[in-house]
Amino acid sequence: MFGGSITLNSSKSKNSLDDSTYILPGKCPAAFEYTAGLVCRIPDSAKEEVEKRNGLKFDLELARKQHERYIITLRKLKVNLFELEADETKPLLLFLDRKAVVRDGIAFIPRPPVADDQWEEEVTLIKRILGGGLGQEIVEMTEKGATLDGGDVLFTGKEFFVGLSSRTNQKGANSLANAFPNYPVSGIKVNGHLHLKSMMSMAGPGIIAVGSSDHSQKAIRQIKKVSNFDYTTVTLPDDAAANCVYINKTLLHCSQDEFPESYKVFAEKFPKTPRVAIPNNELFKVDGALTCKSLLICKKPKV
Repeated sequence: MFGGSITLNSSKSKNSLDDSTYILPGKCPAAFEYTAGLVCRIPDSAKEEVEKRNGLKFDLELARKQHERYIITLRKLKVNLFELEADETKPLLLFLDRKAVVRDGIAFIPRPPVADDQWEEEVTLIKRILGGGLGQEIVEMTEKGATLDGGDVLFTGKEFFVGLSSRTNQKGANSLANAFPNYPVSGIKVNGHLHLKSMMSMAGPGIIAVGSSDHSQKAIRQIKKVSNFDYTTVTLPDDAAANCVYINKTLLHCSQDEFPESYKVFAEKFPKTPRVAIPNNELFKVDGALTCKSLLICKKPKV
């Protein structure tokens, strides 16, 4: 089901890194307004990788169909996408958000606790694209002992909250603060979830969607204590449904079939906001939330 006046179809735009294709009229301003993005197709090898990790049956074709819906929606919202082809040697490369934090022309490249050859290959590819046709300044995390996963980074439009989790430590949060000195950065303890954004995300300017579990509520209370700005919170019955994407004045969120009660909350709380339901239950099996599936960029016009 869809809210607002968005119509989806399966037409694809040409993949081009020519600067002119990434410009929308006027300046590239506010948070949550994006002109470009990076996505990746799902390879056959994803099935074996997912099933090996969690023992659950993975419907590859359904996952691809759901991911295609996400990609088509971004294109309809005037996001010019550079699309990486499926690579059988990189089964979960599509979780791009974990490998970079992009804002104000800077692409900050984090490091996980264990950066193996697979990670290095994937990050090298992403840096080449972000620093090439997408015109971002690459800043790498070099402090010894610092770890950070992009899934732990919540940007509110005014400040960063960084989840201190099994994959992100305080040194990593400090490195992100050094990369983005114009924004306050606060560390938030994460328990019961892999990432901070596994239980909350931005549902609009100044609006945080958060799950109702004890772990989620403890995290949002931390945010309220340390935040430099006031936020409205929308509490959802399902933690996983609290991961949504607000982009170009449109809210992408869970489907009614996946999380019917949380879907009702989105419909009730955002009656005037254009909304698109994006089913994602297959990739949820490996903590692949909606925010994980792309890197979104505001690419400013050249002067």
